[in-house]
Amino acid sequence: MKFDHSHLAALSAILREGSFEKAAVALRVTPSAISQRIRALEEQMGAVLIIRESPCRPTPEGERLYRHAEQIALLERDLLNELRPEPDEQENRTIPVAVSADALATWFFDAVRLFNQETGAMIEAFADNEGYTTEWLREGRVLGAVTSSATVVQGCRTDKLKPMRYIPMASPAFMKRYFAKGLSLQAFANAPMLVFDRKDRLQHSFVKKVTGKDLAADPPCHRYPSPSAFQEMAAAGLGWGMAPEKLIAPYLKAGTLVNMSPKNILDVPLYWQSWRLTSPTLEALTRAVKKASG
Repeated sequence: MKFDHSHLAALSAILREGSFEKAAVALRVTPSAISQRIRALEEQMGAVLIIRESPCRPTPEGERLYRHAEQIALLERDLLNELRPEPDEQENRTIPVAVSADALATWFFDAVRLFNQETGAMIEAFADNEGYTTEWLREGRVLGAVTSSATVVQGCRTDKLKPMRYIPMASPAFMKRYFAKGLSLQAFANAPMLVFDRKDRLQHSFVKKVTGKDLAADPPCHRYPSPSAFQEMAAAGLGWGMAPEKLIAPYLKAGTLVNMSPKNILDVPLYWQSWRLTSPTLEALTRAVKKASG
């Protein structure tokens, strides 16, 4: 069985852009042409490849074919780069990756800089909790992911990175109001908590580490998915939370925030998982990520 290159390109564009219409714009063809190509590919495979929702999602068969299409595209770009030392300025070489918001706000931009300097390629970063970024890899939507999972995704390789250190933070006034008698389970149950999003369980892990018990129920929570604003909210006395050491350092130095328990910091292990391909571009990205992570 041989695949038509234009059919694979249509599949990739739909899943990358999220819709048939946007895929048509990206490939500079009509939506009707995109539909015809996908219909032909699904008939060839004997299976539905795309779930027509907003945004479009791949079926399990579509995930596997999408990964195949993206791998071919990456290897083709690498080959063209070797054969043509002066790349076409119109060629858009963009590498999709999944990264936690905290890594994006602290060290990952250094990886982007190093990677771009070496290859000239662009990065499209998708933010997600570090415990969930491997799902992007499994679905074939990214070439690499910064993750807290040591379990290697099928077809991928893994490299250990420097752990992300999190500090429990609160304002001095907040500590006096809610934790004057210490970091007890009862105090945590009443103190407003800062949470990045519903996937964020770092605060709960800290509570269990300090008290030896799980919270029976969530205390009042601010859910605010902004790493930079997280510290500002804590400094304003709106709640307590866990923050990357690199982001919180200036606040600790200024005294607007305090380390709630220096003996109970959390080190979250990080790994770089990427497709197992012999690709100069992917190898350059791996080197950049490992160097930038420290």
